[in-house]
Amino acid sequence: MRLTLYFREYCSLCHQMLAELAPWRERYGFELAVVDVDADAALVERFDELVPVLMDGDVEICHYHLDAARLAAHLDAP
Repeated sequence: MRLTLYFREYCSLCHQMLAELAPWRERYGFELAVVDVDADAALVERFDELVPVLMDGDVEICHYHLDAARLAAHLDAP
């Protein structure tokens, strides 16, 4: 499984979510792509003030803060 974290370098919430994902990655073994929204105008338009946003494809798992319950449910789903 590969999740994507839409991120901004200067965003403290983004860095916090990235750090909080580390033990989840270790436990579940998913890949994590970290994408800087400011590198793409279309991503800025889509996510702008929502970052950080954690996605699995087109499915949003959470934004602003890591939602551990939603992430667990998503990762444990068959």
